[in-house]
Amino acid sequence: MRWPRPRLLPMALIAMTLLLPAKLASLLRGMPGSAVPRVELVTEARASAPAPAPPPRAAAPPPPAAAPAPPPEPTPDQLAERALLESLRGRRAEMEQREQALQQREMLLAATERRLTQRLEEMATLQRRLEAVRTQGSEREEAGWRQLVKTYETMRPRDAAVIFDDLEMAVLVQVVDRMREAKVAPILGAMKPDRARQLTTELAHHRARPPETSTP
Repeated sequence: MRWPRPRLLPMALIAMTLLLPAKLASLLRGMPGSAVPRVELVTEARASAPAPAPPPRAAAPPPPAAAPAPPPEPTPDQLAERALLESLRGRRAEMEQREQALQQREMLLAATERRLTQRLEEMATLQRRLEAVRTQGSEREEAGWRQLVKTYETMRPRDAAVIFDDLEMAVLVQVVDRMREAKVAPILGAMKPDRARQLTTELAHHRARPPETSTP
């Protein structure tokens, strides 16, 4: 007995018909707009996402601060102590002011003393200079008198007497006072008697005066 040979075309159509739903399902799953993948992705995202943390609890409000107590009234002893401290502060400020005034006065006195000392030193220096000039002048003057006296001492007494009779008395006294006695006597004897007496009187007065008030 021979079995009939199966035909390939009908069998292929049957297989395609059976595989068509599965193929459509796989195609739908691969499409981006399909509903099945979305559901799976959302499910997987929800499964992998961490659970949301619970909201923090609100902190409890702090307790209301107690009202400050009023300061106690000062006692009479405290009032007296405060008054004493205020009085001491006033006295201290007054003493500081007086001390500052005294320091200023001391500074002024010290400055005045320095100026006076400087002036005195300047005056002393000037006085020394004047004395030096006076000494030099006196020495020159004395040298001039000595030279004049030497001239008259070398003259003859009669010639010197003629000059002495007409010479000014102040100059004559200075010359005769510096001459030696041995030279003066012959000249006085040759002078006029009135002139000789007047010269003797003026010479005595001149020698009786203190040195500091003597006539130069």
